[in-house]
Amino acid sequence: MSLSISKGSSSANKSATSVRSTSVSSSNKTGDKSVVDTDDIDENDESGQNIILNIISQLKPGCDLTRITLPTFILEKKSMLERITNQLQFPDVLFEAHNEKDELQRFLKVIAWYLAGWHIAPKAVKKPLNPVLGEYFTAYWNLPNKQQAFYISEQTSHHPPESGYFYMIPESHIRVDGVTIPKSKFLGNSSAAMMVGLTVLTFLDLKDKNGKPEKYTLSQPNIYARGILFGKMRVELGDHMIIKGPTYEVDIEFKTKGFISGTYDAIEGTIKDKNGKEYYEISGKWNDVMYIKDLRTKGAKKTVLFDTHKNKPTIPLVRPLDEQGDYESRKLWKKVTDALAVRNHEVATEEKFQIENYQRELAKKRVTDGVEFYPKLFRKADPGEDLDWYIYKHIRDDATPEEQIKEILEMAPILPGQKFTEKFTIPAYKKHEIQQRELSQNKS
Repeated sequence: MSLSISKGSSSANKSATSVRSTSVSSSNKTGDKSVVDTDDIDENDESGQNIILNIISQLKPGCDLTRITLPTFILEKKSMLERITNQLQFPDVLFEAHNEKDELQRFLKVIAWYLAGWHIAPKAVKKPLNPVLGEYFTAYWNLPNKQQAFYISEQTSHHPPESGYFYMIPESHIRVDGVTIPKSKFLGNSSAAMMVGLTVLTFLDLKDKNGKPEKYTLSQPNIYARGILFGKMRVELGDHMIIKGPTYEVDIEFKTKGFISGTYDAIEGTIKDKNGKEYYEISGKWNDVMYIKDLRTKGAKKTVLFDTHKNKPTIPLVRPLDEQGDYESRKLWKKVTDALAVRNHEVATEEKFQIENYQRELAKKRVTDGVEFYPKLFRKADPGEDLDWYIYKHIRDDATPEEQIKEILEMAPILPGQKFTEKFTIPAYKKHEIQQRELSQNKS
């Protein structure tokens, strides 16, 4: 397979950046010098409340929201597949973790990295667009250390809604795999996205005595949208995030505010080893400053684990729209996000309906024809693996960074200038089987 590849040059970065800013700049059509991002505006006007009340009249507490069409004024101008990249926008913290020689300190920095991205969100109460089946999104980063990071994601299932994703920094031997499964529920005056998915972080060059790479599994807190019926609307993270490494683990509780007491956005957790011995205490707020305290030292003071105000995220870059496929997130949802950017919710609603209705027609046709849907980029996991879905291609841990980059870029266009090939349309499981046969033949 051949790909026409243009490395991430400054001109490529400019074109990707211009695409990224299109939806924001289009919101400033009135000549006003100040550009306002509509993701930061709460659209809670009277007509919006009427729409919400109409939906709520059809619901019962505890019911599944994934089958309900929500009003567009609460939608972010971003698909869930792109929203996932919020967790990957602090690579400097990840580099610090990877380069740390002490295992306990390395675990602390893995925690800091994973906690770092949760505060990246619209200022208003907005939810990302639900990806359609087969939708995919790719991105890349030109990092300050002259390395590149790559991201591939795809909507692998619609009911339940599962998003598979893959991220890698080959030259630093860092890999992240994950599946996001938001199960939405209506709870009365709030809705909840119960985040069932898991993230797996691997440092490929740090091996244990059995030669296995160092691995961390990281769960996600649940997300609550409060004040749907009455009161001010706001988002809270709640419940537990569990992070496990080879030796240490932590259960971080995201505390939600009670009706009478408590505070918003607080977190609390204790780092322990597998035998239950306690080492550090985590406190603070996930969208402000997070602290850590050494429990082994009497009278120890809290120190900063991560300050969301002093660390700037590294935004992903994306290929220009005219190079994207019809099912790539930004191209697929462009008419919707353009309408949202100018607060034209009538057009946004209609365009969104057209996309989703077409998906319903395709689903009916698959049933009639007896055809099953297969993702193009992710395969179902083998027994014993941590996740439900993995990127289809086996990328050898011991391959050179150059070989790994070549393997990544052959899976899907990521960098500006790349072209689609006929192989892209082949279902992921078939491409995986072909590669497995080739690997077996090479070994023999």
